[in-house]
Amino acid sequence: MDKKRAIQALMIAFTAITLIGCQSGSQNPGGAEGSPSAASSPAAGARSSSSSPALQRRSEAPAQAAQAPATETVTVPAGTEIHIRLSSGISSATASSGNGFQGSLSEPLVVRGVTVAARGSVVNGQVTSAVSSGRLKRPAELSLVLTSITPEGGQQTPISTHTWSVSGKSHKKRDITMIGGGAGLGAAIGAIAGGGKGAAVGGLVGAAAGTGGAYATGKKEIQLSSETGLTFRLSAAATFTVLKAG
Repeated sequence: MDKKRAIQALMIAFTAITLIGCQSGSQNPGGAEGSPSAASSPAAGARSSSSSPALQRRSEAPAQAAQAPATETVTVPAGTEIHIRLSSGISSATASSGNGFQGSLSEPLVVRGVTVAARGSVVNGQVTSAVSSGRLKRPAELSLVLTSITPEGGQQTPISTHTWSVSGKSHKKRDITMIGGGAGLGAAIGAIAGGGKGAAVGGLVGAAAGTGGAYATGKKEIQLSSETGLTFRLSAAATFTVLKAG
């Protein structure tokens, strides 16, 4: 009996030791699995933090789109007047067809209560014709059109306008007067100097002198100085994009 009890005791002890070993083995893998996850948590946090700016940008994009100012298109009808001031001078003596020029709105461009372009907005234009004053020939001529308006803070918008033009005063009558006066004076001098023949010669000399005077004084150019005010009219409707009110 004692021997059987001893064998049973040994078996019980062996069984207990085996159970204890299994329990500790099952706990160790769990701990091993737990520690890598703990070790991997900083990396996961790093990935999370590294991706957060992109996520923030994506989340901010809709907000920025929602905050973008609302715009609307406004059509300025043909015939609307555009008042400008030149930024620099233009002369018929030096300008050529195709030359560009710049100015600014001297009055705001308003349509149905909506300010399309504020005073001071930049305007661009072009010289379509420039004729220098000819001596004893045609008077000076200058023709201009506007090509675009750039509202302050907005985009450049192409426009078409009727031609603004001016012609110099004809100096033909004045030239003829000067030539005739020179001829008369020459004839008088010639007559005093040598009778009828002298009068004829003097008249020719006087006419030449009068013509020279016309060449010297008859040339009249068109000069538009800086800050000169000009008014144009739209020849076709123009569409502008403006901020929507309120």
